[in-house]
Amino acid sequence: MKINPKIIRAEVIGSMLRPKFLLEAQTLIKEGKITHEEFVRFEDKAVKEAVGIQEKVGVDVLTDGEMRRPVFCHNFVKAVDGFKWNIKGNTVIWFDMQGNKIIDPVTVGVVKKLQKKHDISVDEFSFLRSITDKPKKITIPSPTMMSYYFVPGISDKIYPSPLEYLKEVTRILKEGVAELERIGVTYIQIDAPEFGMLLDPIQQEWFKAKGLNPDTLVSDGVEMINKVLEDFSGIKGLHICRGNDKNRFMARGGYEKIAKIVFKKAKVDRLLLEFDSDRAGDFSPLAHVPEDKIVVLGLISTKTPVLENPKDIIRRIEEAARFVPKERLAISTQCGFASVARGNNLSFKDQEKKLRLVSKVARKVW
Repeated sequence: MKINPKIIRAEVIGSMLRPKFLLEAQTLIKEGKITHEEFVRFEDKAVKEAVGIQEKVGVDVLTDGEMRRPVFCHNFVKAVDGFKWNIKGNTVIWFDMQGNKIIDPVTVGVVKKLQKKHDISVDEFSFLRSITDKPKKITIPSPTMMSYYFVPGISDKIYPSPLEYLKEVTRILKEGVAELERIGVTYIQIDAPEFGMLLDPIQQEWFKAKGLNPDTLVSDGVEMINKVLEDFSGIKGLHICRGNDKNRFMARGGYEKIAKIVFKKAKVDRLLLEFDSDRAGDFSPLAHVPEDKIVVLGLISTKTPVLENPKDIIRRIEEAARFVPKERLAISTQCGFASVARGNNLSFKDQEKKLRLVSKVARKVW
């Protein structure tokens, strides 16, 4: 089913809160107490519930809630051999909502040459299309997002440099996109939180410690994204945030530093951009968005249960329209509700209210 990008005004980013039964099933399968077949039935049930919520509130394009992924980018990790779990020596920097620094382990690392086991997200889309006729999309990580799993001292024994590893990631993602289109996917969204991280000097140093050049990584990343999507004929989206896990964030900084590269050079149709707090800066960088792109304003936060005032959201859309005409704007939450399976600290009722607000504002404005 082809989707007209101009009529997608209310959008969900990707992940949704995992039901308790699915989180419990994830523990049970790790302990060997249920079979893989039993676990998949729990995943299927969770996907049906996530889709039901989206259909109920009236967003214009659906996802499966990323119910089959421990982390938003693990559709790639699950599809490829070469990663090891519970690896040591890899950490990442987070900040709580008060700005306090938190060092967390990254428990996955590259320990062997990457080898595709199966194409990314085919199982997700195959089930999703079997349960809904609504427009739908698949989210996949950007190549440079996968730099999180390059561990100096371990991964560089396999690949001579992080960029050589990322070239391999790009090739596998490109093959996966071809298969997704073959089975009927008409909208692919690339998730690239690393672009948001690279706005922050603290995270720039983190990338440098991995052997990557923070001054060129954004342009390198855009080139890789363009390569991944170059043969895809459907809608191409690019989502940029500043980290999302347990109500925390990774970076601060407006888009101005990367706007001329990402907004102008990324060969995508839709830019899905985080704008829910002052960490994201103002709307002025949107002046760099070319006329062939739609901007999806991530104005409604998944980091707090507090429901935004519709009048405030509409006022902010009007502010953004000073830089991009309203007919090329849309609205979404700023990120998913559960980029990592445990999710942000919101209730299912909060989640539904937030998504309903996205739809309600979209109908009023457009």
